Amino acid sequence: MELVNIAAEAYAANFSSAEDDLLLEINRYTTKTHAKSHMISGHVQGSFLTMFSRLLQPKKILEIGTFTGYSALCLAKGLQPEGKLHTIELREEDGATARAFFEQSANNKNIVLHIGDAKQIIPTLDEVWDIVFIDADKIGYIHYYELVLPSVKQNGIIIADNVLFHGQVLEQNISGKNAKAVDAFNAHVKNDRRVEQVLLTIRDGLLLIQKL
Repeated sequence: MELVNIAAEAYAANFSSAEDDLLLEINRYTTKTHAKSHMISGHVQGSFLTMFSRLLQPKKILEIGTFTGYSALCLAKGLQPEGKLHTIELREEDGATARAFFEQSANNKNIVLHIGDAKQIIPTLDEVWDIVFIDADKIGYIHYYELVLPSVKQNGIIIADNVLFHGQVLEQNISGKNAKAVDAFNAHVKNDRRVEQVLLTIRDGLLLIQKL
C-alpha cells in the first residue's frame, strides 16, 4: 500500500533542508548496494530526526537498529558537545558499513556503536536516555520498549519507526506477523498510562512517546 504520495514526498524533500554531503553519500550508497535499502530513514524523516534532536539538545541517545548509519548521524547532530549516542546493530556487515560512515563524521567521537543482540546489550548500558529511537525487528518492539522505558528520563522521548508497517496495520484482517506485532505494540503503548503518545504519518509512521 502506498502510504505517502510519491509526488508529495518529492515536494516535501524539495522544501526540506538539504542532506549534507555525508548523508547524501549514505543514502546513495545504501540505495545502490543494499537489498533492503527501503529500511533507510531517508531525507525527510532524517531531517525530522535532526530537527527534533536539536530541539531537545539531548545528552544521551539510544538507537536500536543502526542499519547503515543514516538515522544515527541525523540524531547525533542535536547532541550536546559531550553527549553520546549509543547505537546497536545486530548484523556485522551493516555495522561495519555504519562504522565507516561514522568515521567520516564530525560527530564520530560522540557515537558508540555496539554489534550484537540489543536485548542483551541494553541491560549493560548504565545510562539515562533523553531520546530512544526504536527501528529494529518488529517482533521485538514491545520487549525493547519495556526494556528501555525505566531508563528514559521523565519527559524523555521514545520514537518508534515503521508503526504503519507499509499500510498493513490498516487492513481489516491483519495477517503478516510483523504487522501483527506492530499493531500490538501500538495498542500496548496506547494503553500504557506511564506515557503519552502521538502517531505521525511521516513515511512509514513514527510513534512519538513521552514518558510522564
